[in-house]
Amino acid sequence: RQRAQLRGLANSLDTIFQVGKGGVTENTVKQVDDALTARELIKVKVLRDTSPLTPREAADRIAEATSSEVVAVIGGSMIFYRYSKKLHENKKKK
Repeated sequence: RQRAQLRGLANSLDTIFQVGKGGVTENTVKQVDDALTARELIKVKVLRDTSPLTPREAADRIAEATSSEVVAVIGGSMIFYRYSKKLHENKKKK
């Protein structure tokens, strides 16, 4: 149920990162990690023509490296979720 809800929320999200010919690099992992801390739910795209990885392989590597959950892999798009204490603390302060 939660996965379906997160997938629905992700429909309106724009893709914020792309995995290309370099595959999943340290820089990609750092950027995804920072984005998950700031947003919790993000969408990443795999450029299938140039990436050495399939979308599922890239999703699994990113999820493992960032301690996040793969919500869905649809075509070349991947959706990741990770609870962010920092984000919820900021909401409580307001």
